[in-house]
Amino acid sequence: MRIGMALSYAGGFKETVEELADYEKAGLDIVFVAEAYSFDAVSQMGYIAAKTERLEIASGILPIYSRTPALMAMTAAGLDFVSEGRFTLGLGASGPQVIEGFHGLPYQAPLGRTREVIEICRKVWKRERLQYEGKHYTLPLPPEQGTGLGKPLKIINHPVRADIPVLVAAIGPKNVELTAEIANGWEPIFYMPEKAADVWGDALAAGKARRDPALGELDVVGQAPLAIGDDVQGFLEFGRPMAALYIGGMGAKGKNFYNDLARRYGFEREAEEIQDLYLDGKKDEAAAKVPAELLEKMSLIGSEGHVRERLAAMKESGITTLNVSPIAGDHKGRLALIEKVKEMAAGL
Repeated sequence: MRIGMALSYAGGFKETVEELADYEKAGLDIVFVAEAYSFDAVSQMGYIAAKTERLEIASGILPIYSRTPALMAMTAAGLDFVSEGRFTLGLGASGPQVIEGFHGLPYQAPLGRTREVIEICRKVWKRERLQYEGKHYTLPLPPEQGTGLGKPLKIINHPVRADIPVLVAAIGPKNVELTAEIANGWEPIFYMPEKAADVWGDALAAGKARRDPALGELDVVGQAPLAIGDDVQGFLEFGRPMAALYIGGMGAKGKNFYNDLARRYGFEREAEEIQDLYLDGKKDEAAAKVPAELLEKMSLIGSEGHVRERLAAMKESGITTLNVSPIAGDHKGRLALIEKVKEMAAGL
């Protein structure tokens, strides 16, 4: 089981990146850099590549709508080049609030676009002349849609790898099925190992049945806050505001993927209450309604024995990369947590 960590800006970006060298020495395997509607992730990942030596670097995630497929491929190849083969292209559809609100693009056909973006990227990385006829992308552009001067080109540079790993963030059944079929890795959110098979088992099985064996096993990336000790139970409460934001506020009624996930986990009543309160502006009340079971089961917070049990449950459910958020008062404490969880995972 690989141990990963999302990049935190608590101490400032440059200071945080300087600390990544310590995490490398502690055994951290991969760092994830988010891109929502903040600074772009690409410039930051390039900076990280220059400041690290072994650490893998993943976008977590780049939205499929905000770059053309060819630019996505060029960007991934460039990051793989400057990191000397350490890059993973994390992709996701994001949501209509961001794509239509911030980028001004229609949030249409996320599944079909995800498939075509990945297929086009892999053509670029293989240095094929880029000719593609899909439902959503046609390359070169048909003459009747432009000047008619488009040519099938191939990328000028030779990519470090023609098989840059592609990770897809997905929680809906059809998107998970697609991910299991064509991606190298899958990153769900709010992962509860005890419920994973019930919620995603059929979708994963259907996708894997059509999977090209050359892709290898699907890397499953689970996320969890991490704190180890006899007096850390209260840290579970830190997860309430974010859970309420996603379950309650990330989308309108009937259009919130995270709310749907909470319902599929069996928290139908709580999901409805959280959403109603959050959309009514009662964020604290919404956070209070987040089920304690959800917070506990998707966390690695508790005594060493408890965390070891939760790690085993994660691994048993299929997690192969664990993306943790270490909770401690200082860098030294967070570093110790990474060292400890790395040691514990190695012993499973």
